[in-house]
Amino acid sequence: MGLFKTFRRYSNLPRSIIILFFARIINSLGNFIYPFLTMFLTDKMGMSTDKIGTFMMMSAVAFVPGSIIGGKLCDHLGRKKILIIFQSLAAIMLIPCGFLGNSILIPWLLILSNFFGGAVQPASSAMVGDLTNEDNRQEAFSLLYLGINIGVAVGPLIAGFLYNNYLQWIFWGDALTTIASLILVAIFVKETIPDDHEYDDKEITNEKEKGVSGSLISVIINRPALLAFSLVSAIYSFVYSQHAFCIPLQAKNMFGERGAVIFGSIMSVNALVVVFFTVLIIRLTRKNRPIFNIAMAGIFYSLGFGMLFFIKSYFLLIISTIIWTIGEILASTNSGVYVANHTPMSHRGRVNSILPIISGAGFAIGPKVMGTYIKYRGVRSAWPLMAVLALGASILMYVLYLQEKTSAASREVNKKEKKYMV
Repeated sequence: MGLFKTFRRYSNLPRSIIILFFARIINSLGNFIYPFLTMFLTDKMGMSTDKIGTFMMMSAVAFVPGSIIGGKLCDHLGRKKILIIFQSLAAIMLIPCGFLGNSILIPWLLILSNFFGGAVQPASSAMVGDLTNEDNRQEAFSLLYLGINIGVAVGPLIAGFLYNNYLQWIFWGDALTTIASLILVAIFVKETIPDDHEYDDKEITNEKEKGVSGSLISVIINRPALLAFSLVSAIYSFVYSQHAFCIPLQAKNMFGERGAVIFGSIMSVNALVVVFFTVLIIRLTRKNRPIFNIAMAGIFYSLGFGMLFFIKSYFLLIISTIIWTIGEILASTNSGVYVANHTPMSHRGRVNSILPIISGAGFAIGPKVMGTYIKYRGVRSAWPLMAVLALGASILMYVLYLQEKTSAASREVNKKEKKYMV
């Protein structure tokens, strides 16, 4: 009965959110390249682990100026326009890669694609924030996250087989599915930025979401919790980045030529856990504050990644994947909610351009740092470090939760006192 209520809440979401859900399924179904990027750069390009780490860091850094540009433009020109233009450009950059074989141009085109992709993220997040409120926001973010993983549940398996026989279609398939998803958005999703950029606060009950004047810096300064949250999230992203860097390397060491297919199956298990467990986890944690759920995510990261130090069998790889995926679900479905609940609607694009840069810094430097680390210590030595970092970040998130809880209690007391005085 409880799960039925959760599904009913999904069905009551705005029509545009439902369309975005299907668009993300299509887009993520063709997410072929990045799950296999480490293997491609190793096997086809002949790069060492530290050089791969450098490239992945450069690709992540390219995301930064794209995100800043996209955030600024989508607050002034519109969310939908920026999303369609820049995601189309990101897809177009992938098409030549299918013709270039093992050319050194491929990594540079992928970096350029990531630059354009960086502009998409703030527009997409701002659009979801515009379409939702505090009451239905967690369901919206979880549904869209679910859509991504329905596609990912199948995509890596397809890519695992394409990798060995039809490598060019990894690039072309990714581009074509991205374009198909954009056609769906272009036809059925309306622009969400208010007309003439006049932000109507009448229906906004959360004071932190009401439109404000001033620069992005002033907005962040007046909301220190947002900055603290993004800094701690950088530790989470550093740990999480190893699922796409260290795990494929460990799979290759354990299973040799079968490593690509094994890693593809691990990513499919990851997506299947998301598909079948997200609704249940949302149901069980809905009454918690988003920041508390994110603190719990760190515990699951610590356990799931930490146990990889001891693992020598495929079965235990699956168990590990299930555990750290629960952490991923908790973090992914609550982080966007937390940011949206603390961001003024007038600055949604810009805030969603800067904070992911800070929180995603760990993802950017993770492969580079750990590439050098495992070059001298071996891939298994990475996991005890990841366990400690994740647990430490979890504790810091819990401190933010306690602070938020205290502030909320203080506001309630002040309201009651003002009411009594009146």
